[in-house]
Amino acid sequence: MRILTISDLHGRTVWKETNFDDYDLVIFLGDYTDSNVVDDATIYNNLYDIIKLKQQQPTKFVLLIGNHDAQYLHFPHYRCSKFRASAQPDLSLLFTDHHNLFQIAYQQGNYLFIHAGVTNKWLAYFQAKIGNSSPNFTPDYNLAGLLNEIHQVVHFRNLLFDVGPKRGGYDAFSGPVWADRSETRTDFLSGFQQVVGHSPINDFTTVGDKNGSITYTDVLQTKTAFYEVIIPD
Repeated sequence: MRILTISDLHGRTVWKETNFDDYDLVIFLGDYTDSNVVDDATIYNNLYDIIKLKQQQPTKFVLLIGNHDAQYLHFPHYRCSKFRASAQPDLSLLFTDHHNLFQIAYQQGNYLFIHAGVTNKWLAYFQAKIGNSSPNFTPDYNLAGLLNEIHQVVHFRNLLFDVGPKRGGYDAFSGPVWADRSETRTDFLSGFQQVVGHSPINDFTTVGDKNGSITYTDVLQTKTAFYEVIIPD
């Protein structure tokens, strides 16, 4: 399977230059909204076009949720920087009208695609909070399925959007939509190959090895490039 990941567009339309016919699956890693340079209308229309793409080919395109998207999808909760009050009503309506098209994580084998990354510390904290002490999170466990399920449970949803001190928050650890690179690069999950955006970086960078790794792909602030993953059939 040949997978293309598209990270942290923040209103950029460069994804439209890609030939998606070359890929079996295309995963948008979240953060479609908020920008220092792109206007509200462009951000809205760009997100609308991505949603239409998902509607036309629902099994080929995966739309993940970033921290900048959560503040509109779940307004007035989960506020973060660059929030645009002027854009909020329209963006919130667009997200909520199509909420079923978005998800927290996607998993293919031991590859876990998520906006910011899952750490061992947060996962242990998360398990304790939801009273889920039995699973052994080996690579054959559907961790993405669990995270997506919890996103639908209002009582526990906040855990996914925890913000730790490294990102200016007050939670013990940052959750998978907010985790900082300083957290994930030293505490990524064993056995899983995580692919994330969220933390700007100059070049695609992988920390770890075949026994467990995390790859950072948010490079659009310096160049137009999307990260490819090939998973043997």
